Amino acid sequence: MENARTLLLLGGSGQQVVAIEAAKRCGYRTVVCDYLPDNPGQHHADAFYLVSTTDRDAVLEVARAEGVMGVVAYSSDPAAPTAAYVAESLGLPTNPLSSVEILSIKTLFRSYLRKEGFACPQAVGVPVGASAEQASALVRDLRFPIVVKPSDSSGSKGVTVLDSIDGLEAALKKASAFSRNRQLIAEEYIEMTTAHVIGGDVFVKDGRICFWGLSNCRRALSNPLLPIGESIPIDLSDRVLGRVKATLQDLVTSLGLRFGELNVEVIVSREDVPYVLELGARAGGGMIPVQFSDISGIDLVRANVMCAMGDDPGPLDWQADNQCYATYFLISDTSGIYRGLWLSPVAEAACYRKVPFVEEGAHVERCEHAGHVFGVLFFRFDDAAEMNLMMDNIDDHVKVFVE
Repeated sequence: MENARTLLLLGGSGQQVVAIEAAKRCGYRTVVCDYLPDNPGQHHADAFYLVSTTDRDAVLEVARAEGVMGVVAYSSDPAAPTAAYVAESLGLPTNPLSSVEILSIKTLFRSYLRKEGFACPQAVGVPVGASAEQASALVRDLRFPIVVKPSDSSGSKGVTVLDSIDGLEAALKKASAFSRNRQLIAEEYIEMTTAHVIGGDVFVKDGRICFWGLSNCRRALSNPLLPIGESIPIDLSDRVLGRVKATLQDLVTSLGLRFGELNVEVIVSREDVPYVLELGARAGGGMIPVQFSDISGIDLVRANVMCAMGDDPGPLDWQADNQCYATYFLISDTSGIYRGLWLSPVAEAACYRKVPFVEEGAHVERCEHAGHVFGVLFFRFDDAAEMNLMMDNIDDHVKVFVE
C-alpha cells in the first residue's frame, strides 16, 4: 500500500476487526496494537505491535515509528485516553484529552456532572485497599441502595448493588479485581421510571449530535446489571426523549467534543429527569455500531475511522422511525465447552445475522460481565409487539449448549 495514509487502531479483538476492515476499505494502511498475542485483528492489519493499548508512551512510540495520520480506539474504554493522548501529542484529529479522561473515569465524570449542573447521583471515591471501617465511613452519607464498581471499567465488570452496609467488603473486593487505576466508586442507586435503561450510541460531527442511535438496553433476568442486548424502537414518549437528547447535546457541548461515536447509558428517574450514567468516548460494544448501520444505512464503522483520519464521512444525520430491530448477546450460565446453539422457528425467521466470537469446541466462561459475551445475534421484526414478545421471553427462543 505504497503512499497510503496510516491509521493506528488500538485493539484487535473480534469486535474490533470490523474497524480494521472498514479502514482498509477506505484505502488506509492499518497498524494494530494489542497486548494479547492471539488477537484476531493482527491477521487483518498491515502491521501489528504486541503493545498494551493502555501504555501511552509505548503506543506513542509506535505511532511515531509508523508515521500514522490518525488514531482510533474503536469500542474500547481503556484505550480511549491513550488514543487522545497520542493524537494530541502528534497534532492529529482528536477530542480533547482532558474530556476523554473525564468520560473514562467515573469519579471524574460524576464530579464534572455535579460541577456543571447535570443530574448526578451522590457518589464517593473509595481507594482499593481501604479497610472495611474506612470504606464504611466514606459511604455513610449515601442513601441505600448503593452501587459499588470500579471507576475505570465498563460492561458491568465488578459491579454490585447493596441494600445495606452488609456486604460492602465483598463488593469492594469484587470491584477491585477490575480496577486498573486502583480507584473505586460508590454511588446512590437511581430508580428508573422506564422499562429499560436507555443505551446505544450517538455520533457527533462538528460538535453536534447528528446520529441518534438510542435503544432499550435489555438486561438478564438473573442479573439486572448484565446487558444482554439492545432493541428499538425506544420506550420513551417524545417529550421525555426530547429531554434525553437535550441533556446529551448539552453535555457534548460543555465537554468540547468535536467528532466521533459515543456510547451512552441513561436512566430516566422520577419527574422524567435524565441521569447520564455513562458517555463513553468510543463506539459501543456488542456490535452496536453494526446494528445501527444495518438500521440506518449509514456505515458508522467507516465514519469512525474516517473521522479519526480527519476525513469527512459525509452526511450522518439520522434518528429512528418505526424500525424494529434487536440484538441478543450469546452468554452462558456455566463455564465449559461451547457446543452450539438452537433458535426457535420464530427466532430463526427473525435472525438475519449471526456473529459468533468463538468456534464450537472453544471454552467459554459463565457470564458475569460483558467480557464473557461470545457472540451476537441480530434480529429484524415486522412490529414492536412481535419483537417484545420474543425478546421478553428470549430464553424460550435461544438456547446455548455448553458442557
